[in-house]
Amino acid sequence: MKLHQSNIAGLNMFTAYGEGYVAVNNEKHGKNLILLPESIIHEWSTATPESLGEADMEKLLTLGTEIILLGTGKRLRFPPGALLRPFAPAGIGLEVMDLQAACRTYNILAAEGRKVAAALLFD
Repeated sequence: MKLHQSNIAGLNMFTAYGEGYVAVNNEKHGKNLILLPESIIHEWSTATPESLGEADMEKLLTLGTEIILLGTGKRLRFPPGALLRPFAPAGIGLEVMDLQAACRTYNILAAEGRKVAAALLFD
């Protein structure tokens, strides 16, 4: 699906997604990544939604964002509660959603100037 959000002031935005890929500023990516408005962290983890671990989540705590959208592939899959607990005390909102919803939500928040990151896990 092509997203109609345009690249706002040079920010990284999702421009499309489909089976096994997302496009950032019209460039396709098919492996786990973290998208921030000013940067992309390629292959931040080799985990699947089921094998996500503490070390993967610790990387997310260091991003300097106010909200993290964790996209868990084609469908919503919540990580174990123990992996989610450190975010609230750190003042970071963590929202778990499917990959497509994470892309759409990221675009809205980034366009609003929020400190957001989309951490995507591919199936």
